Amino acid sequence: MKPVTYAVLDLEAVQHNLVKVRQIAADAKIMAVIKANGYGHGLLRIAKALGDVDAMAVARIDEAIRLRKAGFNQRLAVLEGFMNADELEAFFAYDLEAMIHCVEQVELIENRAGQGQLSIWLKLDSGMNRLGFKEIEFAKAHQRLNLCSLVSTINLMTHFANADDKNDAKTLGQIRLFKQTVKNYQGECSIANSAGILAWKEALTDWVRPGIMLYGISPFAEETGQQLGLKPVMSLYSQLIAIKEIQKGETVGYSGTWAAEKTTRVGVVAIGYADGYPRHAKIGTPVLVNGQRVPLIGRVSMDMITVDLSSLSNAKTYDPVTLWGEGLAVEEIAIFADTIPYTLVCGVTQRVQILDKL
Repeated sequence: MKPVTYAVLDLEAVQHNLVKVRQIAADAKIMAVIKANGYGHGLLRIAKALGDVDAMAVARIDEAIRLRKAGFNQRLAVLEGFMNADELEAFFAYDLEAMIHCVEQVELIENRAGQGQLSIWLKLDSGMNRLGFKEIEFAKAHQRLNLCSLVSTINLMTHFANADDKNDAKTLGQIRLFKQTVKNYQGECSIANSAGILAWKEALTDWVRPGIMLYGISPFAEETGQQLGLKPVMSLYSQLIAIKEIQKGETVGYSGTWAAEKTTRVGVVAIGYADGYPRHAKIGTPVLVNGQRVPLIGRVSMDMITVDLSSLSNAKTYDPVTLWGEGLAVEEIAIFADTIPYTLVCGVTQRVQILDKL
C-alpha cells in the first residue's frame, strides 16, 4: 500500500550526476560524499548507487561502520576523524581513513600501542576557520605524523568557505594558500567540493569530493541543478485529503496569517513540518496539484499544509501533490523558505517512506 506522503528516489539520476563529475574532473579520483544519511536520501541506497567511485566519505564514524557492516569495501574516509582512543581503534578495525584536523588527534595516534596501519587526510585550514591546522601548525602536525609508524599514508586536503559564490575571490586565495603550503609534501591532494568542481577549475587536483551535486542539486543560489546539467534524485509527494470553500474575510490555519480576499477553494495536503516540509515556507510557495502550480496559504502545520485551489476547478480529494520534484525544483522551495536545499532534503523525516523509482 502506497503511503499518503512519500519520497521517490531516481537512482539512475545519481549515476547521471556522477558522469557529470567525471566529465568535468576527468583526471581526478572521486570521493563521493554521502554523509548525513546520504544527504537525506538514504545512506545504503546512495552507497549502492555509487558503487564504482574511488572512495566514499561520511562525517562520523557510526555511518562508516554501518557501511562496512553492510558490505561496502571501498576506501572510506571519516571527515570529522576520531574523537577518542576507542574511536581510533575502530578506524583500524574497520579499515577507515581519518581526517586529522587537531593536535589532540595527533597525540592519540602517537600514544596508541600495538600494530596496524592508518591512512590519513591531514587538513589545512585555508580560511574556513572551522576544522584544520593553520600553516605553521600544519607543518608541525605533518612532521609528527610522518614519524608515527602506525601512519601509512598522509594525504592532504582543505575545504572551501565561499566557493558557492563564483564572484568571491576568497576561493582563489584558499587554492593558492593550499598549493603553496603543500608543494613540498608527498601525498595526494583534495580541494574541490561540488562548487569547486563546477566553478573553480584551479581546484581540480588528485581527488575531488562531490556532495550536493551527486543528488542533482545546485550549490549555487542563482542556478538549479537542472540548469547545470544535473538530474534531481529526490521527489517529495503527498495528496489532497480535503477540499473546502471559505468566504471572503475568513482565515486559514494557525494565527490566521492568511485571509481570503474572495470566496476561495482551499485544499488540505497531508504533509507538514513533522515530515520535513519547511515550517517557514512563505505564503505563495508553489505546490503542484495534478502537475499545476498553486500557492501555499496559511502557516505550515505539523501534519498539513493548505493551498489555494481557485485556479483548479477540477481538483478533487485524493489528487496527487508534488512538493518538489519534476516541474518544481527543490532549490525554488528553499528560496521561499529562506533556507538552502541541503536543509530540505536532509530534513525529510523518518515517517516519510522512501521509494525507489521504478
